[in-house]
Amino acid sequence: MNYTVITYSIYLPVTIILTIWVARTIFTNGRVFLLEIFHQDALLADSVNKLLLVGFYLINIGYAVYTLKVWETIDSTQSMIEMLSQKIGWIILVLGAMHFFNLFIFFSLRKKAQAHKVAA
Repeated sequence: MNYTVITYSIYLPVTIILTIWVARTIFTNGRVFLLEIFHQDALLADSVNKLLLVGFYLINIGYAVYTLKVWETIDSTQSMIEMLSQKIGWIILVLGAMHFFNLFIFFSLRKKAQAHKVAA
């Protein structure tokens, strides 16, 4: 049995599904912040939101594919599960970091927009 191929076959779909789920959550909920940042200009907010979504996909799926290669021999179900938990765990950490980075950007831009609104 080729455990490495099975590991790849599980790793990629799980990673892509997790990335899509997180990206859609950020996309859906980030729109509110972007509307405020861009003074209710829905066209601009939606355009920026879509560009951020594409960038999120490119970075996270690119990272997942880049880290696909397994350097150790996977010769049992146990080692397959351990490798999957390690690789998927890293992807979850990267997704979490990207999520908090997006939140940081949204809140920073929102704060600047509010300061600009008060000054105007």
